[in-house]
Amino acid sequence: MPFTKLFRILSITLLIAFSFVLYSNLAVKSKGYKGMYSVEGNVSGDAAVILGAKILKNGFPSQVLADRLDAGIELYKSGKVKKLLMTGDHGQVTYDEVNGMRRYAISKGVPEQDIFMDHAGFSTYDSMYRARDIFLIKKAVIVTQEFHLPRALYIARSLGLEVDGVIADKREYVGESYLNFREVFARTKAVAQVAISMKPKYLGPAISISGDGRSTNDSKI
Repeated sequence: MPFTKLFRILSITLLIAFSFVLYSNLAVKSKGYKGMYSVEGNVSGDAAVILGAKILKNGFPSQVLADRLDAGIELYKSGKVKKLLMTGDHGQVTYDEVNGMRRYAISKGVPEQDIFMDHAGFSTYDSMYRARDIFLIKKAVIVTQEFHLPRALYIARSLGLEVDGVIADKREYVGESYLNFREVFARTKAVAQVAISMKPKYLGPAISISGDGRSTNDSKI
């Protein structure tokens, strides 16, 4: 193939890719930057959906996750939500975000029956999809950091959920610049997932958020 033709194809490909990244970030901004509040804001829902993040080797939440949990627990204790949905990665026996989240909430005085766990929240998209189809949530308050929240709100609203968001930031985080940079491409992926109506990695039988959260407990501790 002549170099000029190859260069032209490459240039067009890069232009299309750049255009889609730009379009995706504008789409997320348009739909996802509305309805973002502090924990003191006027929000309410069937549940606070607390998005998972790193659990340390000792089983305690990382700073990012602890701040999300504290914000969600505050929403619960103030009566703005009736339940907490802990959604995160429990794809391996040796790595379990959601039981760590549950134990943390219990230690802060949240009754176990009001804590639901989504063991297959492997991505923000999966978490939102499963919140709708597995836990039958119609109205939710999504809790995560500000860099992440617009994408979560965009996905949830695109899936037909009625949602507001609570910003969980309580400090500066290690690697925050990288997280903001990565979000540019994560938004692009989210727009693609929504566009093709992608299914989550796992579905399963419904577990209504109006029931007893202990039905989702697979741990004795």
